[in-house]
Amino acid sequence: MAHILVIGASRGIGLEVVRQGLERGHRIRAMARGAEAIAIDDPGLEKRPGDATDARDLEPALDGVDAVVLALGVAKDFRFVLGPVSLFSSATEALLPLMQAHGPRRLVAVTGFGAGRSRAALSALEKLPFKAIMGRAYDDKSRQEAMIEASDLDWTIVRPGILTSNRGTGRYRVLVSPDSWRNGIIPRADVADFILTAIEQGSHLHAAPVLVR
Repeated sequence: MAHILVIGASRGIGLEVVRQGLERGHRIRAMARGAEAIAIDDPGLEKRPGDATDARDLEPALDGVDAVVLALGVAKDFRFVLGPVSLFSSATEALLPLMQAHGPRRLVAVTGFGAGRSRAALSALEKLPFKAIMGRAYDDKSRQEAMIEASDLDWTIVRPGILTSNRGTGRYRVLVSPDSWRNGIIPRADVADFILTAIEQGSHLHAAPVLVR
């Protein structure tokens, strides 16, 4: 089993990766500002408070791990709409040189449908509200994707559609080809399942699939 660092582990997809990773027998190092508040007690879990944009916190967190899951999120309040948003690119800018210099080589990063090249797949009806509400955050996620794609790491970028808190089913679509990309809903639990499977199988290297039900 793998030793996995989850950055952004206190909520959302990151927390779901922590839960499922432990269930699947992995060792998990959970990094977040509020990591100590993660309400999971497991001998395979290490809670590590830290700032994802600070190399001084990231470097020791990388020690001895086999893979990194980068699953950051920002509060969806007026600052999310009005910006500026730089968390995603700032954390990636701090992380990549450390991984390239010291390891590990395996990185799975969560962005979202509408980031990077997938923005061209938004429908005409989606583009205007997307730009008004999500645009600043997704501009930064696009910068994040470009940094990752330019690296020599064994990376996978995960672009989920509209996230729900429903129970995962394991039945979801992995849309790899750009002509298949579309929006749709997907439970966070299914996104976590995909991430862990990609790490376990070494699959979807240098790919950025869209995930929907």
